[in-house]
Amino acid sequence: MEHTVYIGFGSNMGDLKKNCQWAMDSLSRSGVCMVEKISRLYDTEPVDYEAQDRFMNGAARIRTSLAPRDLLALLKSLEREAGRSSAGPRFGPRVLDMDILFFGDLVMESGDLEIPHPRLHKRRFVLAPLCDIAPELQHPVLKKTVSSLLDKLDDGGKDVMVLEDVLAITA
Repeated sequence: MEHTVYIGFGSNMGDLKKNCQWAMDSLSRSGVCMVEKISRLYDTEPVDYEAQDRFMNGAARIRTSLAPRDLLALLKSLEREAGRSSAGPRFGPRVLDMDILFFGDLVMESGDLEIPHPRLHKRRFVLAPLCDIAPELQHPVLKKTVSSLLDKLDDGGKDVMVLEDVLAITA
């Protein structure tokens, strides 16, 4: 069974655009995911651990036959392959970060996996790119669209700037 999944991705170490493009290419090459749509890229302020460089963030819509936990395992393996270390602060600098935001209309909470992502509605760096590709997507718990969540977000004005950069979708 094919699932429509939205993922968020970002980087703040090394060649940010190259890291993000590598992530999308790697998903496409995995043989179990098809990248259908990618947002514009955003230059964003760090959140939760602010003593670090700015991030490049984006979002993508993918199709996959993987179960949620198997997709999470794939994303984490790609993060490690890109050079992400588990050492350091939880929200600290990273070569690559990839998160499942929505998995169809699934709602689940199980150990290290919560869908929808538990903090997506509080993060401009997630909502802005997600609005590029799915503004009318409805949060299955909050019953609000992504664009509505972004419009009503009160995050103290976290700085999120659209970059002209876009990533290619590869086969």
